[in-house]
Amino acid sequence: MSDKLKDVINKQQRQQQTPEETHTDDVVQLVGFIIGEEEYAVPILSIQEIIKPIGWTRVPQTPAYVLGVFNLRGSVIPLIDLRRKFGLPPKKQDDETRFIVMKNGDDVAGFVIDRLTMALRLSKKDIGPAPDTVDGDNTIIEGVGKRENNILTILKVDKLLERDF
Repeated sequence: MSDKLKDVINKQQRQQQTPEETHTDDVVQLVGFIIGEEEYAVPILSIQEIIKPIGWTRVPQTPAYVLGVFNLRGSVIPLIDLRRKFGLPPKKQDDETRFIVMKNGDDVAGFVIDRLTMALRLSKKDIGPAPDTVDGDNTIIEGVGKRENNILTILKVDKLLERDF
């Protein structure tokens, strides 16, 4: 029997032994990223695309965390620096800096992140509610994902996209 066939058989046996993990309804797919020293995540379906930084134009009379707007294939999209929005000092962009373009309905914005981590699959049982210290429904925190070696904060995309400027 070939090694590849053995791998397929072993994988099938593992899936049969843990049927609760095979239900896609019980799994949340997220994309993780770093802002400062913390890891955050958003649902993968809310991401339009992830790009390397491109030029943008500053817009006057906007909060400091709104860097300006940029042109993405003919669409003018606001650009928000999540470091500044979260109260962290600005950081010079480097090779790991990315723009994540998120959407929720007709709302679209680009967000500057320090570093992309990975696509994640978390079981719903590993996601806890937002901490009691946050501001109820006004919080941007959807919940807290528990992983083997760390936790990550899951953000509400609709709250990130709200225009408060």
